[in-house]
Amino acid sequence: MEQFVARLMGDEAGLWTLFLSSFLGATVLPGGSEVVLFALLKLHPQLLWLALFSATIGNTLGAMTSYLLGRLLPKDRHHRAVAWLQRHGSPALLLAWAPLIGDALCVAAGWLRINPWHAALFMLLGKGARYGAVTLAAV
Repeated sequence: MEQFVARLMGDEAGLWTLFLSSFLGATVLPGGSEVVLFALLKLHPQLLWLALFSATIGNTLGAMTSYLLGRLLPKDRHHRAVAWLQRHGSPALLLAWAPLIGDALCVAAGWLRINPWHAALFMLLGKGARYGAVTLAAV
């Protein structure tokens, strides 16, 4: 089993596994990309910056996928996350990393047609901060 994990978490394979885990974890699918990041850094601490970049970009792209899905929803629906996001604007997407509400915020941002560049920026900052904290804990 240890050899399987070591092979799965080889330099390049580990980064791709982390990217995919981070991407899927930011969509409506459940995921544990923080565990993958932590394990990768324990096995390959020299990959710190590449792993942080891979996790943050993958998770942000996954969140933007949820944003795009929100743009496809009909405009006649109203949800608590939408009202909260209308009140606070795109900086609220700093919380896109948060369990349960993060996915709803990303979908609501798309539904509200919030500027996609602003949305991506705030998602990137919030998700980068979360993965930065996991990185600090791992090294």
